[in-house]
Amino acid sequence: MSEKYILFDIPRGEEPIDGAFLEGLGHRVMVCHGPETGHICPILSGEGCELAERAEGIVFELDLERAQHRAILDRYKDSLRSDLPIRVVVRPDQREKYAHLLQGLKVLAHAPVAGDLDALAAEVEAAEAFG
Repeated sequence: MSEKYILFDIPRGEEPIDGAFLEGLGHRVMVCHGPETGHICPILSGEGCELAERAEGIVFELDLERAQHRAILDRYKDSLRSDLPIRVVVRPDQREKYAHLLQGLKVLAHAPVAGDLDALAAEVEAAEAFG
């Protein structure tokens, strides 16, 4: 069985907030900073993304103002398993602007805090237990 983890899609140069909290709950944390400028994300090029495909949960903090980042999130919704817990961090104005893209996802208009991550961890554990 391959190792599982919670994936943080966060901007380059940032680290997951409270990643240590999740690790304290027994969940490994992996980070993806999204595609480098001028490159296309493998999940969009048809190669697939093993990092996302193996994730137990995802915290998506990439900038929805970038078309490629919106496309990545849309591909997550279309190609990853339907019970995969995903949290999307948006600026308050983006909740309405991207309502169609965000439909069916749990949206945070603030940086994830321990309570948000605890809820994500509980969803991950429930999916494992009943999945």
